[in-house]
Amino acid sequence: MFTSWKLGRIAGIDVFVHPTFLLLLLLPEVWSGGFVTLFLVASAFGCVLLHEFGHALMARRFGIETEDITLYPIGGVARLRRLPRAPGAELAIALAGPAVNFAIVGVLLLLGAMGLGVLLDDANLRVTAMFLDNLLLVNLGLGLFNLIPAFPMDGGRVLRALLSGFVSRSQATSIAAGLGRALALAFGIAALLVTHNMLHVALAAFIYLASRAEEWQVLEDEQRRRVSSTPPEGMWTAPPGYHWVRAGKDVWQLAPIVVTYQQRPHPRPSSWS
Repeated sequence: MFTSWKLGRIAGIDVFVHPTFLLLLLLPEVWSGGFVTLFLVASAFGCVLLHEFGHALMARRFGIETEDITLYPIGGVARLRRLPRAPGAELAIALAGPAVNFAIVGVLLLLGAMGLGVLLDDANLRVTAMFLDNLLLVNLGLGLFNLIPAFPMDGGRVLRALLSGFVSRSQATSIAAGLGRALALAFGIAALLVTHNMLHVALAAFIYLASRAEEWQVLEDEQRRRVSSTPPEGMWTAPPGYHWVRAGKDVWQLAPIVVTYQQRPHPRPSSWS
């Protein structure tokens, strides 16, 4: 198991980089454009970090703290201390990340509309202008890619939040995860047979496995909740005149059934002999 390296602490959240991040330095594309391309890659991951802080700070507004943020070669992961169950909260937290990227795109477009590109060209800073154009495209790609309805991308969580208004959380998760695996499989096959890009194949495999892991985790959590919120049955059947009352987490006690005169039902056969 690799130990991530801590970069610092921002807004009360620890930021780490995983050692596999160094694999990016082995890609020929990173060094093909020299320092400019290397700086663009570093800036792109700076935008990824801002994306993750968008999730973290929005989650904080709903009372959910973030354990840490870790950067990987294929993106970043913000580890929330708990997942939001309310569809509205999950929707807001999921959209906060891509919203950061689209905000960066908006700022760069505004600067371009104000004539920044022309000023840079006149100052013989065409390289800087091209860098900003590429950074705009990077953020546009990050925002749109993360909205693909597949776990673990934000689009999968958006889809689950929307479906949770019509079906149970378990069903919504299974639908979103199943769609994510189908898209990952199609993307992986296309990358393997058409583009021959092994990085994209690895990304597709990660999405496929992560969507399955997300589904299992949620289904197990929902099962635990059903068990802990259901009174004991079988040999713990309450005797006549009593019922089980939850006294705490996984703690139940017998309490007498109190029936007022106004609520007294008509006599009917008992289910007990």
